[in-house]
Amino acid sequence: MVPLYIFLVLCAGLIAWIATSSFRRRKKRQEIANQPFPKEWRQILRKNLSFFYKMPADLQLQLKNKMKIFLSEKQFTGHQGQDITDEVRVTIAAQACLLLLNRNTDFYPFLQTIAVYPAAFITNRAMQDTSGVHQRDSRVILGESWNRGKVILSWKDSASGGADFEDGHNLVIHEFAHQLDGESGTTNGAPPLGKSQSYDKWSQVLSSEFEQLRQQAQRGESTLIDQYGATNPAEFFAVSSEVFFERPEELKGKHPALYHELQQFYSVDPASWS
Repeated sequence: MVPLYIFLVLCAGLIAWIATSSFRRRKKRQEIANQPFPKEWRQILRKNLSFFYKMPADLQLQLKNKMKIFLSEKQFTGHQGQDITDEVRVTIAAQACLLLLNRNTDFYPFLQTIAVYPAAFITNRAMQDTSGVHQRDSRVILGESWNRGKVILSWKDSASGGADFEDGHNLVIHEFAHQLDGESGTTNGAPPLGKSQSYDKWSQVLSSEFEQLRQQAQRGESTLIDQYGATNPAEFFAVSSEVFFERPEELKGKHPALYHELQQFYSVDPASWS
C-alpha cells in the first residue's frame, strides 16, 4: 500500500498541476482574444454571415474573440478535394461560436478536428441487423458529430446556412449543438445546464415538445421545427437550436416554454436582435 502521506502529496501535486494548466490555458486564450481581428476575416463575416451585423455590438465583439480562440485550437481538414481556406474556417467558426456567447465555456473541449467535404457525402458502415446478419449501411449525409473528437461538415451546406439565416435550417448549429449535448458524456438531448436551470424543468418542457412534434409528424402536419427532430431527443435538441437562432420570434410565439429553456441555456435572446 502507498503510505497516506505519499498519497496526499501525489494528490496535492495533481491538483496543483491541474490548476496551473488551467491558468496557463486561460492566459493563452486571453492573449489570443486580445489580438486584432484580421481585416480579411471581417470581410468574410460581411460576405458570408448574414446574421452578424444584426447582433448587438457587444455580442459581435464577443463572437470575434471566441472565433479567434476557436480557430487557434481546432484543426480543419479537407476531404475529397476540399481546400481549407480562411473563408471555410471563418464561416464555420462564426456559426459554431454563436452557441458559446455569454456562456462559461471550454470551447467544445472534446472536439479536435473539423473535417470538411465539398458537399454531401456518402458513409459506409458495417452494421448488424436483429437477426445477426452483418451488412453495409450506405447513407448520404450533410454532416456528423462524433463523441470521439470530430465534426464532419459539407462546405456547401455550411456556407448556405450562414448566408440564409432565416430558413430555420443550419448545419453547423445542428452539429455543434450535438457537441454541447455530448459534453454530459451521452448525446441524449440533455446537455450540461447552467446553475440557474432545472434539469426537471428542462426534461419536462423538451419531452413534451418532442412528443408533440412526433405526433404532428405522424399526422402529416406542417411544423416550425424540422420533423427530423422527432427521430429522438438528441435530434430534437439540435433542430430546436437551429430554429432558436434562425427563427427566434416564431419559436418564441409558437413554443414559448421551449424558447425560454433554450434562451436560458444559450444565454442569449435572438428574438430581440431584429
